[in-house]
Amino acid sequence: MTERPALPPYGIDRLLAIMAALRDPKTGCPWDIEQDFATIAPYTLEEAYEVADAIDRQAWPELKGELGDLLFQTVYHSQMAAEAGHFAFADVVETISDKMLARHPHVFGDQSRDKTAEQQSRDWEAQKAAERGSARTLDGVALSLPALTRALKLQNRAARVGFDWPSTEEVLDKLVEEAREVVEARDSLGHEALTEEIGDLLFVMANLARHLKVDPEAALRGANRKFTRRFARIEDWLAESGRRPADSTLDEMDALWNRAKAEDKAQG
Repeated sequence: MTERPALPPYGIDRLLAIMAALRDPKTGCPWDIEQDFATIAPYTLEEAYEVADAIDRQAWPELKGELGDLLFQTVYHSQMAAEAGHFAFADVVETISDKMLARHPHVFGDQSRDKTAEQQSRDWEAQKAAERGSARTLDGVALSLPALTRALKLQNRAARVGFDWPSTEEVLDKLVEEAREVVEARDSLGHEALTEEIGDLLFVMANLARHLKVDPEAALRGANRKFTRRFARIEDWLAESGRRPADSTLDEMDALWNRAKAEDKAQG
């Protein structure tokens, strides 16, 4: 029988030892041994979304597990990096610690804490810009971010160097313009042009949210939850008469939607 690996009793050292054992070429898990950065990256994104989902639902007992899953992703990538000679988990910890110290001089340095949260956010962004040095303004905004989140980050970067509308009125005017161009593309242009115009419209919607200090990704997640909840009520009410949405008419479902909407409002 293969001897089982000895593990530290608790803490991060235990988790690091578990990861190393899983990746051991001779005694580890065959699936884990076969993985690389590219194959694990989708799981990393998925775990991050599951953390956000647990927070959105205020599912605090679940959040503990989801944060553990996300931490394990960091440990996984660090183990693979150590095997390749790039860096180790301790280097990851040191790097983020140094970064936090450098970006919070009002806590760990000699700068005053007498600033608003907004001013501190501006200082944070200025520090990040200084760290990027001579890189282009929009460099480094991750391509793998959700599209709305990436749009927001691109717009924030451009706004910091003065490329921004002065108020929401100009954004609303642009929104009307882009909506009109969507209609024109639908009526007279091909699918590729229509796709481009829809993208422009969504980009302006993200900009409007930014000007109104709304996170568009969070807003859309909220709209998705609301749609899911209301449509489930439609299915429940139809099921009371032994039917499904496919057995109903649009007018009937629309009436039930309004009923679900009223129910939501009544519940506050």
